[in-house]
Amino acid sequence: MSAPWIAALLALFTWWFSTGAILMVVRLAERGGARARMVCTLACLPLLALGIWGYMATLWSGSVPAAYGAFFSALAIWGWIELAFLTGAVTGPNLNTCPPQAPEWERFIRAWGTIAYHEMLLVGVLAAMWLFGHDALNTVGLWTFTVLYAARLSAKLNLYFGVPRINVEFLPRALNHLASHFRIARLNWVFPVSVTLLTFAVACWLERLYAAPTPGAAIGFSLLAAISALALLEHWLMVLPVPDAKLWRWMLPAPKPDIKLTRPEGSHGL
Repeated sequence: MSAPWIAALLALFTWWFSTGAILMVVRLAERGGARARMVCTLACLPLLALGIWGYMATLWSGSVPAAYGAFFSALAIWGWIELAFLTGAVTGPNLNTCPPQAPEWERFIRAWGTIAYHEMLLVGVLAAMWLFGHDALNTVGLWTFTVLYAARLSAKLNLYFGVPRINVEFLPRALNHLASHFRIARLNWVFPVSVTLLTFAVACWLERLYAAPTPGAAIGFSLLAAISALALLEHWLMVLPVPDAKLWRWMLPAPKPDIKLTRPEGSHGL
């Protein structure tokens, strides 16, 4: 487990498996309605608690197990927050679709209202992680969550301004209204900035990996390079005609009916 390439493959598998697991849990829960979704969110709180404990427990250890522990702890915290969002437990005050002819300023306010609580929770958790871990020996968990947050924020901005391809196949019923707040369009100005910064991040982690002084540091930088590369890939999937949904479709229960788009330009997105 001390080989960087094994760490990178493990990060890839965890990204694929955890995404599918969350989608599966959400799809199963939505069959039981709003109460089942809330019960599901609360039942998974131990995942959040385990992530917080693991993050704090690995801050001052530079070993290989600590690097893995910090990485998976950050993913556990991130995973629960994403689950709470997809079940509709932590989203925003606006649960309405965006009127087709809404001016841009109103569209932005409405879009923010759909994810406000979720964004505030993410920022609060990120701030707490930096408060407790900015000067720690092991910052793998801190940077893992930071990369995930930055990449997700970038993705949301791209979906809002418009990208050629947006997959709504896995959008839960509780979030159907989000489909009206994003748009399909040609590349926007945010996209080249996003992919440039993510490419730079991958290069930085690889450079740190090459110069890593200890096996624990090498594993940490390998995990960070892998998760940054996956974030970069997810951005390119907004542009390239790649059927990425097939990666998880086979492992999920029967899909829900197709989502009806409400904006004239065919806007939708997660």
